[in-house]
Amino acid sequence: MPYLELPDLKLFYKVDDHTDPWSKPETVVFVHGFTETTEAWHAWVPHFSRRYRMVRIDQRGFGQSGAVPKDFPLSTELFVDDLVRLINQVSDGPVHVVGGKSGGISVAVLAATRPDLVRTITLASSIVTPPNAEGWIAHMERHGMRSWARMTMRNRLGSNMPERGIDWWVDLMGATAVSTAHAYLRWVSGIDIREDIKRIKCPTLVIGTHAAGKDRETLSAWQKTIPGSELVILPIDGYHAAGTDPDGAASATLDFIARHSRSPTPKLLERADATAR
Repeated sequence: MPYLELPDLKLFYKVDDHTDPWSKPETVVFVHGFTETTEAWHAWVPHFSRRYRMVRIDQRGFGQSGAVPKDFPLSTELFVDDLVRLINQVSDGPVHVVGGKSGGISVAVLAATRPDLVRTITLASSIVTPPNAEGWIAHMERHGMRSWARMTMRNRLGSNMPERGIDWWVDLMGATAVSTAHAYLRWVSGIDIREDIKRIKCPTLVIGTHAAGKDRETLSAWQKTIPGSELVILPIDGYHAAGTDPDGAASATLDFIARHSRSPTPKLLERADATAR
């Protein structure tokens, strides 16, 4: 498995590329949110890997990149630097970047500060100010990460997610180390990138849902400050758009990226639909 060798850790990433071997596909980098890993994008792979070269990462502290100590000084600058180094390793030019939930923080700041590396960004259920994480650390310390994950999962994934789906996400998110949760929540509790996003110049898509805090009114308040950005609201009640409705979120993202790619991409799905008819 590929790793990015950094001064203080090996950052794990996974490449999914089922494009034609003779083609030169554009690269799309995927950045997960809190207590997730590359597997958070599992359902997006069939949508993307036939058209683009997908690069999914385990952010520092998560998955195969390894846990960080409780007092580790995570920062927006550090996460952005990780992305800069990753992009330079996996691509010889600017890439599209997709961020889910708090993973969108570093994606947005990357676009604002390193426009030379970013072709487009998509922010799915992202945040620009601190989340409401009251009581989370206390629950994690007392009952463990899996208990916290289950306690918060139904609100995250919505009323239509089957119990087996809830269980899968609990297994995924509950595997995060409590020490990483401490370091991450200490960082994210102090973020405010509302001024940073005003400097974004690349095409930007923001995806929301009908859930409180991820709805049109809430997201449009900051989305409109990004010049030329677009807002798509998925008709679901879970606040995690990328996980609750991966097909709808991936479809919206594919359409957006296709309109801003350096060259037209094959309309594989449309051709398949036409053949079926």
